[in-house]
Amino acid sequence: MAPARPRTNEPSSTSASIQRRALELGFDLIGIAPAERPAHAAFYLEWLEHGHAGEMAYLARADAVARRLDPTEILPGARSIIVAAINYNNGDHGPTDDGSRPVIARYARGVDYHLVFEDKLERLADSLTDLSGGAKSRCYVDYGPVLERDHAQRAGLGWIGKNTVLIHPDAGSYLFLGEIITDAELSFSEPFLPDHCGTCERCIEACPTGAIRAPHELDSRLCISYLTIELRGPIPRELRPLIGNRIFGCDICQDVCPWNKEVPRSRESRFQPRDNITGLELIEFMSLTDGEFRDLYSDTPLARAKREGLLRNVAVALGNWGDPAALPVLLGALDDDSPLIRGHAAWALGRLENPKATEALEAHLQQESDTWVRSEIGFAIGGEPAGDELANP
Repeated sequence: MAPARPRTNEPSSTSASIQRRALELGFDLIGIAPAERPAHAAFYLEWLEHGHAGEMAYLARADAVARRLDPTEILPGARSIIVAAINYNNGDHGPTDDGSRPVIARYARGVDYHLVFEDKLERLADSLTDLSGGAKSRCYVDYGPVLERDHAQRAGLGWIGKNTVLIHPDAGSYLFLGEIITDAELSFSEPFLPDHCGTCERCIEACPTGAIRAPHELDSRLCISYLTIELRGPIPRELRPLIGNRIFGCDICQDVCPWNKEVPRSRESRFQPRDNITGLELIEFMSLTDGEFRDLYSDTPLARAKREGLLRNVAVALGNWGDPAALPVLLGALDDDSPLIRGHAAWALGRLENPKATEALEAHLQQESDTWVRSEIGFAIGGEPAGDELANP
């Protein structure tokens, strides 16, 4: 994939050299944007005001908002933003039709991308320092106060699709993004202005929870990726059946996108699926101890959910599967130390509609001390949930 080209009327040997260096380091796309207020700043503020960020309170902190809207708040004197992208497409859609198997977002099936991206980006920043004679820089990989898709579009890396994901006409949307904010004066890439989504709304139509409320408008509170990763408490009951067997993230809106129909595979071997992630069945995940979880997944994106969050999701997936084979592990989960896991396991057992499950739930109801878990057990066996059923465990 070719880098975005500097404007011909603003030639810069430093810009050309840094773009060549980026490709040498293994980046697939590279462009340069001015360190200016993002084009969608007003929309972002409105999005926050409507509460679409859910529990991601860090997005709404005043200091973080100020930095997202003004790169010079991050680095005084900032002039340019180098935006780099790496393709993570591993060509695997996952076992969406097999309810006994988990579906995990493509980006999370290999090593934690931060371990790969951060190293490359820091090396690129070092090259910039050498090429520019000592420019100051700050690097970010999706965790910093940067509206990265805005800057990526301005850097010529693609357009923002109706599913709010950056799409490149040749590379598709399975892309990690990272930025170098610098005070170096560089020539800028031509912004990517055309919107190639046209009248297509496949992403909107395919989203099972209706999280894409309108073109370019995502309500995170309904998004399966948010529900299975960012949300720390109980998953709302009405949304659980819609998650299916997705236990970490979601690619639905990208998988149905025509621009991802024929995209290249990732050149990065560390992003390829690992057997201990894609090779396990839901039942095997549900049996993981804390130690096993840390040993297996500390260097993967799954670590973000922690064992508690992942097994919460697995319990929901087992309930949606509805097979009696899940009974033993779900019964065992009723004794887990985590109320979050116990409560979701109770819900899943209720979905099995099995006499043994009902008997076990009734027995556990007598000994369960957590109010929220008792509410879930009551709901599972058909009784009235407690009044504070929505309280977090």
